[in-house]
Amino acid sequence: MKLPEEGLLLRIFIGEADRYKGKPLYEQIVLTARGLHLAGATVTRGIMGFGAASRVHTAKLLRLSEDLPVVVELVDTEENLNKLLPFLDEVVSDGLITLEKVRVIKYRHGNKDTM
Repeated sequence: MKLPEEGLLLRIFIGEADRYKGKPLYEQIVLTARGLHLAGATVTRGIMGFGAASRVHTAKLLRLSEDLPVVVELVDTEENLNKLLPFLDEVVSDGLITLEKVRVIKYRHGNKDTM
């Protein structure tokens, strides 16, 4: 798959404990994006953060939070990312979703044919 030089970055800020149909929400988002043949997705677990409710979530040595911040990031074309937005509207009840323009420098798979 080749991405154009101009793309969009979709970021979804949710909690690690957020669920959808019994599975972690971040996992369901990634699997849905894969099923829609988006270019890729990355999930990052934060060590500290707070959201609209101003409740601090943190990973302290003596107090391990079970609801750390999680960010799911996807870069693709506007057309492709728009396929995911109805699903996100349905499943993200608490969180933040952002969309911004990005310049794609390189998007390649490192696997080369060996013949």
